[in-house]
Amino acid sequence: MNSNMSLPGLEEFIITKSLEKDGYYQLHVELERVPHRCPRCGQTTDCVHDYRVQKIKHTQIFSRRTAIFYRKRRYVCKNKDCGKRFYEENSIVERYQRQSVEFNQSIGIELIHGKNFKDVASRFGTSPTTVMRHFDKISSSMLKETNQLPEVIAIDEYKGDAGGEKYQTVIADPIHRKPLEILKDRKKDTLVAYLREHGANVKVVVMDMSPSFKSAVDQALGRPIVVADRFHFCRYIYWALERVRRKEQNAFDDYDRKKCKRMRHVFYKHYENLTEKQLWYLHYYLEKSDELKRAYQLKEAYRLWFETAKSLAPSGLKEIKERLYQFYDLVNSSGIKEFKRAIKTFQNWQKEIMNSFGFDLHNGFVEGINNQTKVIKRNAFGFKRFDRFQLKVLLHHQYKNIDVRVA
Repeated sequence: MNSNMSLPGLEEFIITKSLEKDGYYQLHVELERVPHRCPRCGQTTDCVHDYRVQKIKHTQIFSRRTAIFYRKRRYVCKNKDCGKRFYEENSIVERYQRQSVEFNQSIGIELIHGKNFKDVASRFGTSPTTVMRHFDKISSSMLKETNQLPEVIAIDEYKGDAGGEKYQTVIADPIHRKPLEILKDRKKDTLVAYLREHGANVKVVVMDMSPSFKSAVDQALGRPIVVADRFHFCRYIYWALERVRRKEQNAFDDYDRKKCKRMRHVFYKHYENLTEKQLWYLHYYLEKSDELKRAYQLKEAYRLWFETAKSLAPSGLKEIKERLYQFYDLVNSSGIKEFKRAIKTFQNWQKEIMNSFGFDLHNGFVEGINNQTKVIKRNAFGFKRFDRFQLKVLLHHQYKNIDVRVA
């Protein structure tokens, strides 16, 4: 290899020798001799006291594990009253380190891209403990902390199983689509404490229909505008239909009971999207049970109201509410107790449900965050420490669009 060959990250170094040995691609490098300023007295000196060869672990070059043997100079101050000995300045390795700066940066990039510690350690030829220690060192400085929450936030829970708690709480920005914070549990007191400290600017909160979250938000923020997530209130209607189907199919003969269970998707799919075969099964089972037929008609009536509400929002809130009351009357006249219980929930959360059409906000983005978080957890076979789990998830979402990978 020519001594003037330039490699990324080693531009200022002179490569004196290269060879393959002991499973490593070895590069022997040194810097050009230049005057240095004494760190003690400030006098300039170019007097070399001695040399030392330092072995440094580096990122792969030419798809081979690489070790750099850096012949570093130690200068001595010419000032007789000083005599300080010090190493030359370099950009490849920090003091007291055995890995290059680029090696540590590469590990950080790979950790951010959702890899688990063991996998990163295997790729870089180091131990999982070293990778975890490196992650603990760099993660806090890389994280962009949220000191004050924006005016609109979204709150949801997910099953993290970290830090001794089964569930954690995620707070996100649904407007700019980014996670802001992950709390150690889903307890009311934890959420209240965080919102009181960081939520002075919050005016709108998007959330599922959790009484605990609702109480915490009202207590901490002074009753802001709460928007119910559409998926969470829609599912009460589909749950009611599911309960009726289960109850009614138990009266069928053994074959139809099992077949109705296997074909249950025909009751929930949009009517206009059903195939001929699915339509046949739908009408067949609806004719076998009057209550199941009324329940299905209520589900379709609700779906009509929901689609109409989306088209009328946000200006037609008055008509949306009138049509909702008409749906309540249909449910009450049907006499189906499962749907009556569902509309009681609607009535208790009606203000928040109407807000979902007035502000056109939902928790869809937060559910996507939760899905990615579960993937990160499964890749790592779980996290015992909550702080590592929290930093891992937040850093992944903050830097996931950086298109940089390391071989």
